[in-house]
Amino acid sequence: METPLILPTDKQVELDEGYQKTHKNFDELLPTLPTRKGWWMHQLFQYQGFWLSAFGIRGIMLVHDHFKPRPTDIIVATSPKCGTTWLKALVFSIINRDSYDFSDHPLSKASHQDLMILLELHIHGSGSTSLVDGLASPRVISTHIPYSLFPERMTEGSSPCRFVYLCRDPKDVLVSKWHFSNKVRPEELPPLTLDEAFESFCQGVSHEGPFWDHVLGYWKASLESPEKVLFFKYEDVKKQPWGCVRKVAEFLGVPFSEEEENKGVVGEIVKLCSFEKMSSLDVNKRDTRNRERPVSNSDFFRKGEVRDWVNHLSPQMAEKLDQITEQKLQGTGLSFH
Repeated sequence: METPLILPTDKQVELDEGYQKTHKNFDELLPTLPTRKGWWMHQLFQYQGFWLSAFGIRGIMLVHDHFKPRPTDIIVATSPKCGTTWLKALVFSIINRDSYDFSDHPLSKASHQDLMILLELHIHGSGSTSLVDGLASPRVISTHIPYSLFPERMTEGSSPCRFVYLCRDPKDVLVSKWHFSNKVRPEELPPLTLDEAFESFCQGVSHEGPFWDHVLGYWKASLESPEKVLFFKYEDVKKQPWGCVRKVAEFLGVPFSEEEENKGVVGEIVKLCSFEKMSSLDVNKRDTRNRERPVSNSDFFRKGEVRDWVNHLSPQMAEKLDQITEQKLQGTGLSFH
């Protein structure tokens, strides 16, 4: 099941009346939304309970109005800085394991951004769903969109979409987001302090935040529809990557055969997608920023460790975040302890 490489394109599509209407609705809506200062962009907007960038809101509106799901669609979902790059690599390599040799694999030569599109970003960039519509099946698509903001045809009843979701201890998410924001903030802006990031995060004001609401949307969906939503915690994948790879393959309907197990295919995938392997690749060490892509491949790699927060957060900060998390997750069956 081969997914072709997705390359950046500057091709402009001629927008029909339906797309024009969506853009008009967006232009009218945006000035009416509450705003707060963004972490690496100038503004975040509160839209249906979440803090989103303008391009994220436009992308969501285009998805609602025009995206047509297919029975084979696979949606790889995360809140930002929860192991997105790792999850994308794992799912891509699992789905395409019959198409490529591990000794000459696309993940060794191409950026994860080229192998799997971010749904809302590419739809916003083209102004339409044409790029996504043109992808070969099975479409494996990445997103940061909260579960509740997808149209019902993607989440309810006989929806064909399957979601694989990865979350992470919010303390590590905060630290990772803070580091990332200071890598990609425009040079004219001063660095974001940890205190500023902490206060905003606790208030729920971060990209696709509140973080806890984003996680709970997918968690509850995974309990209600386990055949449609597979939910992982980053910490568990770090502990048992082989088991998680097998679980993803089974969930996606492509379990590993006895022959593949004997050949060590699961181990090859784990090794190929490891932080150590991916962060050492030339394609992920170069500064690849340009006008179309202001974020470099190297910006997505820092440590990939569990509990790195202990090197940055004070005991008081950690205690406050733990208290918020306990309150938000109370009675849900989910915890990060």
